[in-house]
Amino acid sequence: MIQLENVTKYYPSKLGNQYILQNVNFAIPAGHNIGILGANGAGKSTLFRLLAGSEYPNKGRITTDLNISWPVALATGIHPEMSGRENARFIGRVNGVMDLDEFERKVQSFAALAVKFDLPVKGYSSGMRSRLAFACCISIDFDIYLIDEATSVGDPKFKRKARSALIQRSEEANVIMVSHDLDEIRQFCDSAIILNDGSLTFYNDLEQAIERYNNL
Repeated sequence: MIQLENVTKYYPSKLGNQYILQNVNFAIPAGHNIGILGANGAGKSTLFRLLAGSEYPNKGRITTDLNISWPVALATGIHPEMSGRENARFIGRVNGVMDLDEFERKVQSFAALAVKFDLPVKGYSSGMRSRLAFACCISIDFDIYLIDEATSVGDPKFKRKARSALIQRSEEANVIMVSHDLDEIRQFCDSAIILNDGSLTFYNDLEQAIERYNNL
């Protein structure tokens, strides 16, 4: 379970603080693959970043006893001066991977960067960086994978491979997904959280959530 306790999140503006969440108490249940739904501007991406720990509440806290990934395909923690191989070993070590040699082999195979796996990441294209980050993330056994438009990574061949890997992970662990593609939400998720006017509502029935979302 992920617990939001008195969470407030706002952004300052010329018109005053613009609140996304205000004194929210909410439990995100474990054991579900959850899509985050809401109208444009409702704060879906902000909520996602809060869950990922890439942003922090202005007040309150978010706690969990689960091992949560960084957002899949986001090149968080990738060091430009290090090679792909060095980055893989560093990320594996930071995330407590026991067999770094096996992890390195998995990342190298999945990222399919050929000889560039041993070259500095600063020379990679944005797509290559994303492939490396995706490969590192998907090769670690997390309890929950955070997915934000992750299947848009790379060329069509890699997209198919990424989608297949995510489907497999969603059967073994859980996912929390932000996507504008309802077909993608249906493919990966069995339930949803609707964010509307700063309040969160969990729907165990995904289709009920989508119907509610479409009527917002």
